[in-house]
Parts: sequence; C-alpha cells; structure tokens
Amino acid sequence: MSYVVDFVNVSTVGLESSPVAEALAGLRANEARYFHNKYDVDFTTVPASEGAEILDLVTRVLAEERGIVIASPALEVAEPDVPSIRWSYVFYESGLAINLLYELAEGGKRAVGFKLSDGMDVPDELGEFKFARQKSKLAGTIRGSYFVVKGEY
Repeated sequence: MSYVVDFVNVSTVGLESSPVAEALAGLRANEARYFHNKYDVDFTTVPASEGAEILDLVTRVLAEERGIVIASPALEVAEPDVPSIRWSYVFYESGLAINLLYELAEGGKRAVGFKLSDGMDVPDELGEFKFARQKSKLAGTIRGSYFVVKGEY
C-alpha cells in the first residue's frame, strides 16, 4: 500500500520496526519536502516488498559499483516522478536511507547518496565513507555521503 509522505505532520507509518523510527520518519519527511519544493511532486513510498524493481536496482548498483551489501532489511522504497531523472530511494530498518540519482540524458549526473538518521551508528558496510553533517528541522542531524556512479544502468 502506498503512502504519500506528509512533511508537515511527520508520521512513522511503514517505519515502525526501526529502532530509530522517529528520526527515520523525519529524514523521509525531509526528502518529501525537498521534492515538493523543488519539483512540486508528492513523495510516495511503498513497502519494499511491493517495490522490488526499485530495491533490486539500488542493490545492484551498490554491489557492482562498490561491492556493498546492506545488512539491514529494506522497509520502504520510492521513486518520485521527476522529468529526465530516475531517482530511486530505499529506506532501511537501521535508519539508513539510500538514493540513486540517475539522470537519463547522456553524460548526466549519476550518484548514490547515503543518509544516516539521527541516533544510528555508521553501518559496517559504509565504514570507508566520510559523512558530512547537516541540520534539519524535520530530521535533526543528518549525516550524509555519496559516490559517483560510473556504470550504465
């Protein structure tokens, strides 16, 4: 069942099993606000079991580009409808959010971004990355990092 993320009244719907559910909900709401303000689109999530294609793509890019396998179970996925960009999101039970930005134009930007919810430790599989801090009214302190995608997907 899909859920249109509300960034005014933050809810943990779909994220209840996370030990940092409140912070992860704030992080998800922060992403929803970004897409609303920048592209005027709703940020709609579905359970990972219903969004297998999105989860498979993100999992494949992580594995093929950097040999990364995320240990935490995926809770939700999203793919906002933005022209000329395939922007795939996965929200994990640990509090990790991963997004794959893939501009469809030849030579477009392509990167994987990692965001850690407030209160979670850096997962072992992401230990090689350095994380910058960002303050958010919705999510508290977000720690983020990324890498550039070199392959074609």
